Formats: sequence, structure tokens, C-alpha cells
Amino acid sequence: MELFDTATVLTRVLTSGVVMSIEKSDRELPGLERLLTKQTGRSKAILLNSRSGAVHAALAGQGIGHGDVISAPVLAEQDRRFLAWLGVEVREERADGGPVAFEKITLDAENADRLGELAAKATAPALVVDLTGLGFGPAAAVLTDDPEIWARGERLKIFGAYDLRTMWTQQEDAAELVPGVQFNYRLSPLVAACVRMALGQAARPLTTSGATT
Repeated sequence: MELFDTATVLTRVLTSGVVMSIEKSDRELPGLERLLTKQTGRSKAILLNSRSGAVHAALAGQGIGHGDVISAPVLAEQDRRFLAWLGVEVREERADGGPVAFEKITLDAENADRLGELAAKATAPALVVDLTGLGFGPAAAVLTDDPEIWARGERLKIFGAYDLRTMWTQQEDAAELVPGVQFNYRLSPLVAACVRMALGQAARPLTTSGATT
């Protein structure tokens, strides 16, 4: 990662004065959402501050919760323990190729340029993308074409009470979407800006400047 590019992004975010993801004037989170939907071909993106949070949102978005049994890809032990705490029983991905509740991609510097290719192979209703490996702190996203999965997932990450459009007025406009538990899974604009930079750089072809070392 170019230090100059990183410094430019950090300066842009810090001088904007918008460092909380509940600020209505934030531009970094929507910018990352647009990039992820463009690269994956999905219509909706939910940004979260951890992989476990993204797994939770992928399931809650489908109405999956306590007492349910799901088929899923191989999960990290911490994710399995978290879902067990939520009361969701996880079975290994079906050998017959049957449907799973979600699929996941783990990105790092080596495969960040292949996000679109990897996403094209996923057929589950929700796609979890772990962005932590890009090096800017815990970060993840859920990509989907289902507006209900998106709406429920968005609601889950903001304490479950209000979405960003209504929390300022405290007027509830979709009570049926409120989940049974409330979490703060919001991703910070600062991390979102850095992840967006990393994905954008990975998608660009390498060029040579003529300089020698």
C-alpha cells in the first residue's frame, strides 16, 4: 500500500469532521457500498465492523434465529461459538450441493483483485465478504439482491431500534423489521475509506513509473 495514498485518505476523513457512521453527511460508507456492489454485481451492501457481525446479519436478514438449523460453509470456531450463543445450529455445507444460508469470501492483499470473480461463483441469498485481511482493522460486508435481507441486516447493525433515516427523529417506520437482539455493528467511515482505497487499488492494473531501486 502506498503511504502517500493512505495519508491522503486519512487526512480527507479526519478533516471532514465525520468520524461516526451515524452522521448524515458521511460519504465514505456509501462510497464503499457502491464499490462493493459494482465489483460483486449485487444490488445491496451492508457494511459491518466484524466478520461475525456479517454472519449474524446474513442470517437475521433471512429471519434465521434461535432454534433454527442451517447449512453453511466452514466457519471459524469463534463464529460457530457466536452462532451457538444465538441459538443457531450450524451444519457443514451439504455434500449434495444443496442450498446454504450464506457463502463467504475472505479478502486479503493477494486476492483483493479477484472479488468480482469470486462473487460470481456464489449463489446463496447472502454473501459475506470479510475485509479484515486488507489490513485496516475488522471490517466485513453482506452482499445481496434481496431487499428484505438488506433491510433487516441494516436494522440489526444499528442497535435494532432505528435505521439511519429515522434514528434522528425517533420515529419508527418499519417495526416489523426490529430484531430480537440489538447490536452495534456499525463500520467507521475511517476504516471504510481505507478499505475502499485498497479495493480500488487492487482493481487497477499495475503500472511502472520508470523509477529504479
